[in-house]
Amino acid sequence: MKTIAVVIASLIAFSGIGHAADVTAPVKEIMDATKSNWADNNSDWTDIFDASRLDHLYSRDFVARYQAAAQFPAVDDDGISPFDYDVIVNGQDACPLQDLTMAAAPVVNGTAEVTVRFQKSACSDASDAKDYTTVRFEVVEEDGKPVIDDIVTENIETQARDSLKATMALIAKGQ
Repeated sequence: MKTIAVVIASLIAFSGIGHAADVTAPVKEIMDATKSNWADNNSDWTDIFDASRLDHLYSRDFVARYQAAAQFPAVDDDGISPFDYDVIVNGQDACPLQDLTMAAAPVVNGTAEVTVRFQKSACSDASDAKDYTTVRFEVVEEDGKPVIDDIVTENIETQARDSLKATMALIAKGQ
């Protein structure tokens, strides 16, 4: 009986570790696509909000907000995206991403924050070329799997955090 209790306790502890590692999976997929988009290999642009990614990487609330915002495309000839910039690099221009790091914080109130830092302008001669961009992904569990519920960027000038869900809500209101 004592052995069974030890095995159960070990499985519970192990499952917690496994779950913690899983919270980075949807973020890793988005960051891999973003790295590829800004690489020097001239590959096709990967839409991080295409239907297949919306279906398995994002929360239901995030998807609903995205779909509402998508009714107001940012570029008329695109007709798809509500954004006229890359929401991960927080701009229209970037170099190949360098020194990318990813760290997951413990789950708090059902949300794990995965922080990603990278240099987006390292190939530039600009004075801020070596600055790091920080993006925080709020990851929740839905239907037993981790999904992205929000993407929060830091405004370099104001140090304020900008929620993509809040931005999408404004776009959906026509603002």
